[in-house]
Amino acid sequence: MSRLIERLLIVAASVAVAIGVIGLLSGGLLAGRDSPGVTGVDGGLGVQFADQGDTRLRPGELEPVYDSDPPTSGPHVPVAVRRDRETLSNDQLLSALQVGNVVMMYGTPAPPPGLAAAARAAAPPFSPALAATGQTIILAHRDGIRGVVALAWMHMLRAGSVGEPALRTFAKFWLGRGAAAG
Repeated sequence: MSRLIERLLIVAASVAVAIGVIGLLSGGLLAGRDSPGVTGVDGGLGVQFADQGDTRLRPGELEPVYDSDPPTSGPHVPVAVRRDRETLSNDQLLSALQVGNVVMMYGTPAPPPGLAAAARAAAPPFSPALAATGQTIILAHRDGIRGVVALAWMHMLRAGSVGEPALRTFAKFWLGRGAAAG
């Protein structure tokens, strides 16, 4: 009889260990407890915001209230980006992100030292043609930005300095993904 009890205890312990391992690997009780519409930083891929769509507005229509500042998605008037290292309107920013570009914003009058080199290490140099196809990194000034803010469609990464490896990870991952990839 003691051998039967011993075997039952071994089977019960094995089942308990298997359930524990499965729960641990699948996230267990922590799975699915994310804030709706916004997720945390994930390995340099940035914070994800809800998709506010890519509806085309007509010139003069009121701009909606976006869920992030700078915006990462939402209705806008399609406006091409012709040059980088300038201030972009929300319409230009969203047009660029929609097609798949990554935009790196800074608050200083000129890009911080090393930002242009970091962008070129992750993507071809800016040109209006590449920007139209969503295949470049656009450097842009925006008042109030501290450090560098990298943007992709529905995603934002705030970096304290140009040297943060997460900037390159973010740019390489999101470049070319745009609204269709969400």
